[in-house]
Amino acid sequence: MSTLRSARGERTGATWWSVYDDPVRWSAEHPRTAPLLDWFTDTLMLPDPDLGRPGPICPFVKPAVAQHNLWIAELPSATDIPVAVDDAFDLCRTLDQTAAVITVFPDLDDTDRIDAAHAARKSAIVREGAMLGQFYPGCPVAGLWNRDYRPLHAPLPMLVIRPMMNTDFPFLVGSPEWLAAYLARYAPGLPRTLRAAIAERMHVPEAGPLSITELRAHFSDELAH
Repeated sequence: MSTLRSARGERTGATWWSVYDDPVRWSAEHPRTAPLLDWFTDTLMLPDPDLGRPGPICPFVKPAVAQHNLWIAELPSATDIPVAVDDAFDLCRTLDQTAAVITVFPDLDDTDRIDAAHAARKSAIVREGAMLGQFYPGCPVAGLWNRDYRPLHAPLPMLVIRPMMNTDFPFLVGSPEWLAAYLARYAPGLPRTLRAAIAERMHVPEAGPLSITELRAHFSDELAH
């Protein structure tokens, strides 16, 4: 039997698996969450004319899959979701820049809990140069290229942690703290006080799930959601 790498969260006891070490075995052992692998292949890694730009829906998935650097945990709905995110982030810190750590709640009906955990943990994760994304059926966050597109709509409720990309600017304008972290990563040569001043000026306090499209700050060949 092939080896599936795994990591156990100290707080929750949950196990994250490097699923592409052996996707057939992992799918057989996790039938409720296994449809995600089809979603990656048949949706996220392919173009969609409704997306509004060329290229795959999510440019991050294919490199993570190719390098066996996509880690998934399946947790019960009774889990303390923010604490599970803390465990997932501990794992993410040990991985390289192609990694994505996915925490799935296949039985969760109240997706407001996903949004609440996202709001509670996003700042701490962004401060360290990573991104936290909320995905679930009907997630209302608009696409960068098409206001009516929903890139975070997913077959199961989950939270995803991955490294920050330079195209993540529209997802960070809602807070000067997030923008300061973005600039620290992508404009590190600027004095810290200047970065803080730029962040304050770029802050869009009214930014919401449907304002992402208007906040786009890159060209169509700079792949992002």
